[in-house]
Amino acid sequence: MAPAKKGGEKKKGHSAINKVVTREYIINIHKHIHGMGFKKRATRALKEIRKFAMKEMGTPDVRLIPGSIKPSGPKE
Repeated sequence: MAPAKKGGEKKKGHSAINKVVTREYIINIHKHIHGMGFKKRATRALKEIRKFAMKEMGTPDVRLIPGSIKPSGPKE
């Protein structure tokens, strides 16, 4: 017979992959969309926000909530 393993079975804990992480940042979108045509600004801004989030979070899976993107600062 084969020798028995010491320690028995270990329970698997929760993986960090399944945890949802939410962070809030303020980024200057003007720097990224300066010089873009009017109709391309919104799509370019979303791409830049995703790119920033990928860099900060270190993961390619970035999901944006549509209502969470809002301007900050004084209105003039």
